[in-house]
Amino acid sequence: MTGGLTALLAGPFPALAEQEIDQQLVALLKTTIARADSFEDRFDAEVWLMAKSSQLEKFIPDNQQRLELLRKIHRAATRAGLSPEIVLAVIQIESRFDSYAVSRAGAQGLMQVMPFWKKEIGREEDNLTQVDTNLRYGCTILKYYLDMEDGNLTPALARYNGSYGKNWYSELVLVAWDHWR
Repeated sequence: MTGGLTALLAGPFPALAEQEIDQQLVALLKTTIARADSFEDRFDAEVWLMAKSSQLEKFIPDNQQRLELLRKIHRAATRAGLSPEIVLAVIQIESRFDSYAVSRAGAQGLMQVMPFWKKEIGREEDNLTQVDTNLRYGCTILKYYLDMEDGNLTPALARYNGSYGKNWYSELVLVAWDHWR
């Protein structure tokens, strides 16, 4: 698999072909891919994780942290029935990938989930700065609004942000989404 992964790393990413392939990164990718249960096959996992990893590097420089977050985002988005790329875009706009971010309004974590949701569902002990918890809440809420809006992303995103009737937030996320697709 190392040969295939090395070829994959060099193939679609010419800049990587010119440099020495970091064997630690290759090993880390293999481990992450093996745990990536939301992908249909290993090749899809390799391609997606490598493409998104290079895009996410400016936000999260640590290889292991970046790949683990990407795996979690893909799993949470897929389970909720969302595109992982739209979730990446929401996170970029909401928190710039800071899992400890807190807004002026009190929204917390990667997807900036409002704490009142914990009380509403009877799980006040949940920690919204914990990545898996935040992604589960955020993806579920976004999917609910997307279904409510019959798949129309612009008003669904505005509902998610609490700016329903306005397009400024949706436009920010849609521009970021173009980057992630």
